[in-house]
Amino acid sequence: MHKSGFIVLGGVLESENRYLPFVNSPVRAGFPSPADDYLETKLDLTEHLIQHPSSTYYIRAVGDSMIEYGIFSGDLLIVDRSLEPKISDIVIVAIDGELTCKQLAYMPNSLCLVSGNPEYPTIPLEDKDVHIWGVVIHAIHSLRGRS
Repeated sequence: MHKSGFIVLGGVLESENRYLPFVNSPVRAGFPSPADDYLETKLDLTEHLIQHPSSTYYIRAVGDSMIEYGIFSGDLLIVDRSLEPKISDIVIVAIDGELTCKQLAYMPNSLCLVSGNPEYPTIPLEDKDVHIWGVVIHAIHSLRGRS
């Protein structure tokens, strides 16, 4: 565990494919529909979610500062280090040695980090030791066990 409370779970192995059945039929989130014909194929989530396996890692989110972006405490984040961070990207950043997950933004005259929760202040990056660890490309959260 990193001293900031984040758990770095490691990189993505390119050589391991884990194909699971994929039901190629949309699922209705409103009224149920009569059974549609569907085609079951195989899907490897690594191939589906990760474009650059050698530069991608997983990290677990802790805290509630990004809830408006759909990132909750305990979520598994998939982070790509090969992507050039852009304004409005969700990024993993080390600030003065502490890791945080925030949205990259621009305020007059400098870059800053914005939380997805109004309880947390904007963090100006001016005069700070900042290292971007990558761009968050997916957040995976369990729907089971939530109250």
